[in-house]
Amino acid sequence: MGFRVGIDIGGTFTDFALLKGADVVLYKNLSTPEDRSVGVMNGLERLAGMEGLPMQEFMARCDAIVHGTTVADNTLIEMNGAVTGLITTEGFRDEMEYRRGFKENVWDVRLEPPPQITPRRRRLTVPERILHDGSIHKPLDEDAVRECCRRLQKQNVESVAISLLFSFVNPVHERRVAEIVSEEMPGVHISASHQVLPRAPEYDRTSTTVVNAYVGPRVTSYLERLVARVKEAGYQKQLMVMQASGGVMTKEYIEGSPIRVLASGPAGGVIGSAYAGVAKGHNNLLCVDMGGTSYDISMVLGGAAPAVAGWNMHHRYLVGVPMVQVETLGAGGGSICHVNEGEVEVGPASAGSEPGPICYGRGGDRPTITDALLMLGILSAESEFAGGSFSLTRSGVEEAFQAIGDQMGYTAEDAAFDCWRMVNANMSQGVRRITAGKGVDPGDMCMLAYGGNGPAFAAIQAEDLGIDRVLVPKASPTFSALGTLVADPSIDEERSYLVSADRVEAGKLKDLWGELAERARRYFTDAGFAASEVTAHYQLNMRYPGQNWALTFNVKVNEGLDDLSFVDAAIGQRGIEVFNKRHMEEYGHIREDEVPEISGVRLATSVATASPIVAHGFNAPTRLARVARTRRANLGQGYQETDIINGSELEPGHEVIGPAIIEETFTTIVVYPGWRALVDDAGDYELTRVR
Repeated sequence: MGFRVGIDIGGTFTDFALLKGADVVLYKNLSTPEDRSVGVMNGLERLAGMEGLPMQEFMARCDAIVHGTTVADNTLIEMNGAVTGLITTEGFRDEMEYRRGFKENVWDVRLEPPPQITPRRRRLTVPERILHDGSIHKPLDEDAVRECCRRLQKQNVESVAISLLFSFVNPVHERRVAEIVSEEMPGVHISASHQVLPRAPEYDRTSTTVVNAYVGPRVTSYLERLVARVKEAGYQKQLMVMQASGGVMTKEYIEGSPIRVLASGPAGGVIGSAYAGVAKGHNNLLCVDMGGTSYDISMVLGGAAPAVAGWNMHHRYLVGVPMVQVETLGAGGGSICHVNEGEVEVGPASAGSEPGPICYGRGGDRPTITDALLMLGILSAESEFAGGSFSLTRSGVEEAFQAIGDQMGYTAEDAAFDCWRMVNANMSQGVRRITAGKGVDPGDMCMLAYGGNGPAFAAIQAEDLGIDRVLVPKASPTFSALGTLVADPSIDEERSYLVSADRVEAGKLKDLWGELAERARRYFTDAGFAASEVTAHYQLNMRYPGQNWALTFNVKVNEGLDDLSFVDAAIGQRGIEVFNKRHMEEYGHIREDEVPEISGVRLATSVATASPIVAHGFNAPTRLARVARTRRANLGQGYQETDIINGSELEPGHEVIGPAIIEETFTTIVVYPGWRALVDDAGDYELTRVR
């Protein structure tokens, strides 16, 4: 029997999900920030041992290793990417700094812009100009390009972004600049905008290309190390990497545009949530993932979490590639608690895995949310932690919270409870802001909680938000890793084509879709899939004249990549009809007197692969779960003796009435007062409010 392994690297833990037949094995170990591939190999070796196999034999039996990574995110958070330069068209040197006038908080007059990836001294221009129709207005000055290279070399630039005006229509100048840079600066990493994001507008394209250049060397070097190590260990297939779009693809494809792995870790959780939620009869989900470093919020509406290509702001930089929409807050188990000008604050700084929270006993000396949970009795130093990989300690924890209490005028226990309340409020307020922005009432949704810490807070947050039902998968501690096994191999790319929909040239559309289809064919073939296995969504991006944002919709869905017969003289009119219908659904009106315009074509391709089986329903007889013991805990109503349930003993039909704490192997599920938990036929938990 073959294995499939899903891996998700977080800031604190690296999570593993091993799929063998219908069975799923979960494991997690501490991440290794100095070289995250070490943590991956440590976990794979542990999985091999759990299966009773030598490492070489285990790896040889792996049909797929699918990997989500935070390398790109961490690079932006820590601002330790490559020394990056930009070569752009004369007159557009400050495109990155204009940011379209965008400011994350318009009310904060002191808010500084994000740190410069490319300071002005490393943003250089060359005389050239290509017009919107692709014609050359001013030839490229190649001597100026070589002079730019010499200036960038003097500044020890390691990665060069190239973004010339209208290169997405005609890339001839950009290709030549890349050739010259390669000649003059051998070994430098090159990111050309016509390859990274071949569409308008220029700020989106330039920003995405610069971020790609900044994170690219770290992402590619990490993937090269990991591939070398898994192959040396006996793995014989292609390493598949999670993309922000919610699909997976080979390392070779990712190397062409490393920016596609930004936020790929959280994307795995969203894809897994949509899959599990729909299987259990819930098409509208509020998905919350609280790990060791962050709190990720996403929504599944109508059973889907589509990837959006557009105004995606990540770590204060615009990234225009398709991305599953995930909002991240600095609120995790490792978030540091402190006092700021007389107020208790939590995060966004995190203790990470090195040294970690104080209770890890690894040298941490600043109190975190995990430490607060230990003080509150939600976690225990007597219970196994992280699957028994290590134990928690109370040494130093109470003293750290007493230091906060001394500043606030109360006890250490009150300080821990205040930190618990504060992080709850931060997370609930983050959900309200995001759902309100989408016009969604969270009370109409079902919450799906995952991550190592998500189930410890889920029910109390749901109560704050007016949600009556919470799903907690048995695999919630490693749900993003499991989500990578649900995600299909996919490629989602687009090309610009600016034309009024009533003047579209069918031949031009066929050429653009044909180019995208050929790229997809090449990479899917390299990954071992036949073109006939590929499902292709041929899409148009359309908008009314003057609109900034386009709507994307399917024109045709094909099995295979060869049939473009649907592209005919009537395609423009069909596009207008579909666009007007979508615009009415999305915005409640259409402009009957205006002809919409096409801004580009998009091709989303995927291959269906085997996924874990998700059971649903409550067919087993309901019965109360056995209480293993009690301990003093504060679940929001003061300290009291609280029932402790061993999750490993629970079976379908078992019911837990709050207040109670369920200790699972890799997570803790808190059943707050006024709630109950019921185990379904799959062994997953459904928490409901008792009214």
